[in-house]
Amino acid sequence: MTTTQRPVAEGLFTWPPAAAPLRLIGSECRVCGLVSFPAAATCVRCASDESKERLLADRGTLWTYTTQDFRPPSPPYDGPETFEPYSVGYVELPGELLVEARLTEPDPEKLRIGQAMRLTVVPYAVRDDGTEVVTFAFAPVEESTEIGESTEAEGSTEIEEEAS
Repeated sequence: MTTTQRPVAEGLFTWPPAAAPLRLIGSECRVCGLVSFPAAATCVRCASDESKERLLADRGTLWTYTTQDFRPPSPPYDGPETFEPYSVGYVELPGELLVEARLTEPDPEKLRIGQAMRLTVVPYAVRDDGTEVVTFAFAPVEESTEIGESTEAEGSTEIEEEAS
């Protein structure tokens, strides 16, 4: 039985979801304005080390996608031994960037480029101690009623602390 949940990695998305709306945590360069995900202390465009954390939009549009129909090699894959096909894609967050992410809809017939998508969390694995590891994903807006509902469709929120 699952007793607790934890994110697949710290600093990728806001956690726990009850504390704040679910958002990806990126960064923005204070010098050139480049938005990055995941958050980066140094800008890949201008090499500045002046970045600030930034909460990214929780909605976007599907830019492209593909399906993963076979279990990836381990390492680096560390998911469950029993494999179920899934979709991955790039979701365009308006005015920000493209984010590569898992998609909640595994059937390519139910996905289309330009489709409205919404950020959510999905189970990734269950550890031996019962801890459920969760990761972020994007769901077609029609099916997304999971954790992180908010009325904010676009825009970002800065986190005032410097990215380290």
